[in-house]
Amino acid sequence: LPRWRELLARRGQRQMIMLGYSDSSKDGGITASRWALFDAQRAMVGALQEQGIEPLFFHGRGGTIGRGGGKVHRAILASAPGSMLGKLRLTEQGEMIHRNYALSAIALRHLERMSAASLRASAEASVNARVAEQSAVLMSQIAARSREVYRSLVFAEGFYDYFREATPIDVIERLRIGSRPASRKAQRGIQDLRAIPWVFGWGQSRHGLPGWFGLGSALEGRMQEGAEAELRSLCRWPFFANLLSDVEMALAKSDMEIAEHYAALAGALGQRFFPAIRAEFERTRRSVCLLLQQEHLLEREPALKRTITLRSPYIDPMTYTQLALLPRWRAGARQDEALERVLVATVQGIARGLRNTG
Repeated sequence: LPRWRELLARRGQRQMIMLGYSDSSKDGGITASRWALFDAQRAMVGALQEQGIEPLFFHGRGGTIGRGGGKVHRAILASAPGSMLGKLRLTEQGEMIHRNYALSAIALRHLERMSAASLRASAEASVNARVAEQSAVLMSQIAARSREVYRSLVFAEGFYDYFREATPIDVIERLRIGSRPASRKAQRGIQDLRAIPWVFGWGQSRHGLPGWFGLGSALEGRMQEGAEAELRSLCRWPFFANLLSDVEMALAKSDMEIAEHYAALAGALGQRFFPAIRAEFERTRRSVCLLLQQEHLLEREPALKRTITLRSPYIDPMTYTQLALLPRWRAGARQDEALERVLVATVQGIARGLRNTG
């Protein structure tokens, strides 16, 4: 387009491209989402460079693993080759602003780590490009299988009803947060539900499903086919190492014992869906630990493990209060304002403790 070419010339031949993480993760699972974004950036870098145009990617990351969150410096080092070029633009949302910038010393450290990671990723682009090229086929296979497993559960008939019963989504919808309604359309469904309440609900019920579901089956399947050594070598690739690290954190924040209590709120739907969720959780936990050569989650990150452990005595009482009051509130057609105030307080408290509102 001649007019756009003129505009690009005025911008120094630089084109900004916005990348969204949330809906792709909700629709296909974290593994397929991360790989699709990585692969798309590789393709766009190549196409734009042929035209003498420099891309500037704007990462629309959320605060949680299921919405592109995680440790930002690791994500930068895991970025697609040629996508950095010494420049970085990303969103800082919700509770992440307070966590990263509320204190000047923490803000300075956060910015220093992002700057250092950006410079390193830019300098190592050619090396990462060769590794990405070598690993693309295997990663595509893992992503495709994880997406298949994820969608077979999430888009199964009745699963949206399970989500509505086994999470406090009906409380979350009444919170005065965000600028948009929880669903895009009045009829509602997983396709129309926005990613923030989707991730928020699963976090509250301790399923943590958007941060890990599907990867376990993909990894286990490849290992059963004799690709364990190939997968271990893949762990040296920053993209895959960052994916495993983020999934490991999501698994550590999930709790299948507590999630089972939430599943019981859904009655027959819980009996139908929860065994598959628990089985995939165990597959994912087992596969991640095997590839990282450790027996338990977060063995290599004792500080994070200790932080999660120390929070549990404060979070769990609020969780069980929520579990006790949700059926009573729903039985009263959600009209009891006193119960609603307590439920809202539990949602806020659990979110503050887990640090993953979305």
